[in-house]
Amino acid sequence: MMPDATRLYDVIDGTWPTAEARQQGPFLLRRGDGGGQRVSAATAMGPVAAADIDAAEIAIQAMNQPRLFQIREGDAALDRMLAERGYAVVDPVNLYVAPVQGVATRRPPPVTAFCVWEPLAIQIDIWAKGGIGPGRLAVMQRAKGPKTSILGRLNDHPGGTAFVAIHDGIAMVHALEVLPHQRKQGMAGWFMRMAAFWAQDNGASHLAVVCTQANIGANTLYASLGMALVGQYHYRKHPDDME
Repeated sequence: MMPDATRLYDVIDGTWPTAEARQQGPFLLRRGDGGGQRVSAATAMGPVAAADIDAAEIAIQAMNQPRLFQIREGDAALDRMLAERGYAVVDPVNLYVAPVQGVATRRPPPVTAFCVWEPLAIQIDIWAKGGIGPGRLAVMQRAKGPKTSILGRLNDHPGGTAFVAIHDGIAMVHALEVLPHQRKQGMAGWFMRMAAFWAQDNGASHLAVVCTQANIGANTLYASLGMALVGQYHYRKHPDDME
């Protein structure tokens, strides 16, 4: 059975874990320590009242984080309440998934992609150039299940890097970064195929990935690999916390 969005939300939390999570009323609050929106956003665990949002806002500010909520399927009421407070929609995201055997169909050409853990210095440099710094590297280290990074090479030079981890039998690709001068040569596609072979070897049944709806190239790639769009989420951010 194809995993649905609800299951993938759990996979995201398992493969890209926050530094700390605690319940505040009907919300799960996350402390991200610079690891990005996914590990810093509050999510609803049940019905929410206006007073619950007030309390969550105070708690989030006490954590020195922007007032940021992730809106998942079933959160329409919360979405409306935040909109009425002036919260802006930020980064709508698509969730893709496919059976691993559907993506693990062609191995990358020799010396094109390698699985390696721990990440090498060149990978850390590539991530840094793409804005993926120490906070996100710490997220990778926190992931507890099987995990690896992928180093890519094109034209006898480093091409990019990615991170893959498994939770609940599903491998999810994160932090896929291709160097600007190596783009549009198929590197991202080889990363996904390499991730699928690694996932298959490590007992995963499915391969998943998330990307912003605005990233046309990534959405086109994942669809071309036969990955199914199974859900979305977006963020709501307080207007006073917008950069």
